[in-house]
Amino acid sequence: MADVTTADAITAAWRRESARLVGALTRMTRDVDLAEDLAQDALVAALEQWPASGVPDNPGAWLMTTAKRRGIDHIRRAATLRRKTDELGHAASTAGEVSMPDLESQVDHIEDDVLRLIFLCCHPALTPESRAALTLRLVGGLTTDEIARGFLVPSATMGQRISRAKKTLAEAGAELELPTGAERTQRLDDVMAVVYLVFTEGYVATAGDDWARPDLVAEAIRLARLLAQQAPDEPEVHGLQALLELQGSRLPARTDADGTPVLLDEQDRSLWDELLIRRGLTALRRAEEIAARGVPVGRYYLQAAIAAEHARAATADATDWPRIARLYDVLARAAPGPVVEVNRAVAHGRAAGPAAGLAITDALPADSLRDSPLLPSVRGDLLSRAGRHAEAADAFEEAARRTRNGGERTVLERRAAQARGAAVM
Repeated sequence: MADVTTADAITAAWRRESARLVGALTRMTRDVDLAEDLAQDALVAALEQWPASGVPDNPGAWLMTTAKRRGIDHIRRAATLRRKTDELGHAASTAGEVSMPDLESQVDHIEDDVLRLIFLCCHPALTPESRAALTLRLVGGLTTDEIARGFLVPSATMGQRISRAKKTLAEAGAELELPTGAERTQRLDDVMAVVYLVFTEGYVATAGDDWARPDLVAEAIRLARLLAQQAPDEPEVHGLQALLELQGSRLPARTDADGTPVLLDEQDRSLWDELLIRRGLTALRRAEEIAARGVPVGRYYLQAAIAAEHARAATADATDWPRIARLYDVLARAAPGPVVEVNRAVAHGRAAGPAAGLAITDALPADSLRDSPLLPSVRGDLLSRAGRHAEAADAFEEAARRTRNGGERTVLERRAAQARGAAVM
């Protein structure tokens, strides 16, 4: 049994190296399912050997070497040896002896294997939910149980989703190759959307009793940093990293000691993570430097610029709401949609008064975000600020009915009661 220190070291090494392992092994075997199995075999070997032999100086190299050896053993044993070796470009000798693929020489020469793996996990043949699950599994190194807990589904259900995703990739003939041109741009958008989906699910959980899931937030930030390292010339990638770092910095202040959610205006900003703020602002500057060379930016950069305004404000009252409102106006043109409009209403409501925000929400179609608590909760806040307390209470109660998150429901019901009380005074 591994002691706690060794077990922690193995877990850390796996989280750090698993994407490189699976990426390199997928490139060699052209089989993502087999690649993951070989990587898992290396992890099992570490669990068995490191407690006795000690953690190696270079855990990643140890895991890769072990995985390669398991790969060679697998190919030697496989009934489909000739087909596998043909796929790898090696021919069998006429005497029936097999020329084994030189796996030793194929590893560690292509640095973008991780980026290739991320793109593979976000193949257009997969649904957004499957992309997120497969990315967390193959790139994030999370177990099926961990992913299932993050998305509040049974482990068996998540396991089936991941298995179907890998089968779909095989049936689609998906390869570990970086797409080019328009396809690369589209796939990169899909990759960033998956990372952002993981973050938002962790930052404001859509269901359950917890207001947030810090493990998903941390994993999304790690994936964003990884993506920024692998695609350093893409300003939107740095914008995404900046956005997640800056928003993630607020996590320690988003609940009180009892776990009750704390809204942005009421948060103790001294609890915000200064290191994440500095990293976020640094990533934002990188995006700006690249954009200054004529590379266009988009919704992640703009949202990061908005988050930076909150991060720079020492107090809630010091927030530059007029600038945030202007940034939301730009975002509404770059990435139009009801969620952006609702958030734009918040900004204009703070910058120019609640009537300005309500005018934006009133202009939205009646069925906008019908299953989400976002619109009625924002309307409740604007109506309350306008002194229309009875209408605000109705809006907060509607939002409370819509949410599936216990923590959010508690906040909305409390605000509804406060507004109802103010209405009868």
